[in-house]
Amino acid sequence: MFPVSFHGVLASNFDAILFDAGGIFLLPDPTVLGPLLVYHGGDPSEAAHRRAHYAGMAAKSAAGSTEKFWDEYNLAYVRSIGVFDHEIELAAEVLGRSRNAYTWRWPIPESLSALRKLHDAGMPMGVISNASGQIAEVLARSGICQVGEGPSIPMRVIIDSHLVGVAKPDPHIFDFALDYFVGIDRSRIAYIGDSVTMDVGGARAAGLHPILLDPHDDHPGADFDRLRSLEELLA
Repeated sequence: MFPVSFHGVLASNFDAILFDAGGIFLLPDPTVLGPLLVYHGGDPSEAAHRRAHYAGMAAKSAAGSTEKFWDEYNLAYVRSIGVFDHEIELAAEVLGRSRNAYTWRWPIPESLSALRKLHDAGMPMGVISNASGQIAEVLARSGICQVGEGPSIPMRVIIDSHLVGVAKPDPHIFDFALDYFVGIDRSRIAYIGDSVTMDVGGARAAGLHPILLDPHDDHPGADFDRLRSLEELLA
């Protein structure tokens, strides 16, 4: 088992880093979901909705839910932003109907800063995301990254599960990316995600080094490495 850590998980420990997209670079847009859920008593602030995403992912992970199942996420999310008790079920349904592939577009500022520093340090990087065929376009449109040179950070590869026909936690999705990291041992490649079930589980099964982005310590006692922020990679 990998050591539990919020500290000492440094980019220099790895020869390449792969990232999830949702929860790592992008969140469901709080400027959309905030006004939508305030009607049900929810806090509309960006900070509340950022927190709610990781509360939702922790609940989803605790249930062992894979990509198609978001009920636990929706309930934990609306509870986290403080919707009225008698509105929880309805607010969760509203969230489930409103949060779609195209609302995953709000860039996480500190992640963008860390990504730039990793690129400047020469770190080989890529993205592997369970998505709907849109993730490369959204990452580029949101000013985060693209494959090869361009206006944002260059990546060696961006893998979209819809396009390759395999989704995490199936470890075979990682094979599509590893072709772009020839000569680098799998154990020296970190994969950073926000789901225990899909990201940690999938990366472990693929022989990579999993790291969970866990900004609020939602997984105490975990048997895998964790980071509060991508900036800790550069500490």
